[in-house]
Amino acid sequence: MNDTKPTRLERTTTSGGAEVATLTLAHPPLNLFDKAVLDALTADLTELTARPPRALLLRAEGKVVSGGVDVHVFDGLTPDQGADLWRTLFARIIHPLEALPCPVVFAAHGLTLTAAFEIALACDIILAAPRAKFGLVETVVGLTPSMGGPQRLAERAGSGRAREFVMTGDLYDAATMADWGVVNAVHEDIESAARNLTRRLADGPTRAHAATKRIIEAWRSGGVAHADSVTPEVSGQLFDTDDLKGAVRSFLEVGPGKASYTGR
Repeated sequence: MNDTKPTRLERTTTSGGAEVATLTLAHPPLNLFDKAVLDALTADLTELTARPPRALLLRAEGKVVSGGVDVHVFDGLTPDQGADLWRTLFARIIHPLEALPCPVVFAAHGLTLTAAFEIALACDIILAAPRAKFGLVETVVGLTPSMGGPQRLAERAGSGRAREFVMTGDLYDAATMADWGVVNAVHEDIESAARNLTRRLADGPTRAHAATKRIIEAWRSGGVAHADSVTPEVSGQLFDTDDLKGAVRSFLEVGPGKASYTGR
């Protein structure tokens, strides 16, 4: 591994035999999103897409999760180059992250600005420490968040709150984000909570979790009627999985909550 790489992708195995991947942003002092970070994340997500784990944890090292984007990335771009930048980041980071067929947990231990928060919003579950703060502060350079943050924030918190959050450029604490439904839970020991949840999800019925993501994605793109239209096929396929067959037998023989899963 290149010691200067600004991200670190590690794979471990739970006591139940499930593979967990942990993707860490480690680009001191502020974990700024510069070209090196964006390229590293692209490479990491390419690897994760090619060989998905049964759960993924995104986290960061250092005092902050991220101080935002290195503004040099934007300097001198033409309108066409700016549009190409956003298309590339959607195609290489946001959409592949959302498409992973496993639960994805984001852990925010401190300040989480701009691109880091937009990536968090593309994850399935967001956990935060009480001291964490969140912001989409692109207005300081005359920009609007363009890696999917406004629309994903609106999905979780409502369009009015998303407008407020983006237009003011203010920082919001973890308790407020939890009250808005953006952060799923706030934990004093965020590291342990995030790792424990990721391991728990990895030990679960991975194919069923992937089906859940597909049904919710159908709702996001086409509403309840579209989600209803895809659910029978998506869920029906689960009856051919070893996990469902084994869990049904376990339920009938020894009761609920005793099944173990292999992800197959």
